[in-house]
Amino acid sequence: MLTELLEPFAYAYMTKAIGLSTLVGITCACLSAYITLKGWSLMGDALSHAIVPGVALAYLAGLPYAAGAFFTGGLAAISMYLVKRTTKLREDAIIGVVFTSFFALGLLLASINPMTVDIQAIVLGNSLTIPTEDAIQIAIITAVTLIIIGLKWKDFTCVFFDINHAKSIGLPTSALQVVFFTLLSATTVAALHTVGACLVIAMLVTPGATAYLMTHQFRRMLILSMCLGGVTSGLGVYISYFINTHPGGMVVILQTSVFLVVFGLNKIRKRPCLIG
Repeated sequence: MLTELLEPFAYAYMTKAIGLSTLVGITCACLSAYITLKGWSLMGDALSHAIVPGVALAYLAGLPYAAGAFFTGGLAAISMYLVKRTTKLREDAIIGVVFTSFFALGLLLASINPMTVDIQAIVLGNSLTIPTEDAIQIAIITAVTLIIIGLKWKDFTCVFFDINHAKSIGLPTSALQVVFFTLLSATTVAALHTVGACLVIAMLVTPGATAYLMTHQFRRMLILSMCLGGVTSGLGVYISYFINTHPGGMVVILQTSVFLVVFGLNKIRKRPCLIG
């Protein structure tokens, strides 16, 4: 029995997929806590689709597609930030315009030479077939993101809780928001490898939303979100080996299941959170 349970770890590709998915899950969940706190769930959705044209361009040009994805993801994030600051448009309208425009551009570019661009890899991803050079890239992205958040988490928290207070105490609020969007774009690129553009939004929202239902304290929420994201991501890939399903889909289903359980327990207890 134990031998069968350990069977996935006998294969290098499975060990790599589980490890990378766990890393990406932890990083996405870390950012998820802030996105949930700020109410920027649609921002993650927009970025996950805005990277599609970058990937298509990189494929067509014969470049590493992470470079193209990071470029257009950053461009989309900066565009939304600038439009938000210079117009009276609501945030959801801005995100909707950017999201649909970038995604449509990506599909248009992919249709120019469908044999060159692997649209399924972009949209669905596959953690089981990640090349070594991309695995190194993912590890670097996640490590840098977690280090920066770890060093500046209090500053980010202050900006996300009350930007006016953050300005009054001298924090560089604009710079911190740009840094956060950059990290979000980079992490979205990393998650693209594992779950694809369509499911990235779940990894950027669900862990934080689940943790939000479990505690009133943001520090606990951040830790819970990262634990939930890491465990469900690694476990999802592990389970997918035995039932022969797409690993990305299994990860998201597992995260959604945990959310529904926590939501149900809160309803039964008729309390705003499980921990306090």
